[in-house]
Amino acid sequence: MKKTFKLVGLDCANCAAKIENAVQKISGVTSANVNFMTTKMVIEGDDSKMDDIIAEATAIVKKLEPDVEVKKA
Repeated sequence: MKKTFKLVGLDCANCAAKIENAVQKISGVTSANVNFMTTKMVIEGDDSKMDDIIAEATAIVKKLEPDVEVKKA
């Protein structure tokens, strides 16, 4: 399953890379990509774990970039 999110307020390329690396380590994630230019995060992962993956990815974004808002794209 693939999910796309908009990272509203993302203004740091290094932060985008940190978020991408952290999300890729979540259990059940097959791939994660954060595009700084489009401020989009695409997560591919196990269908049965997707709700947990999304919750964990959102928590990672909030921890690394408290001002960034995760919205469904």
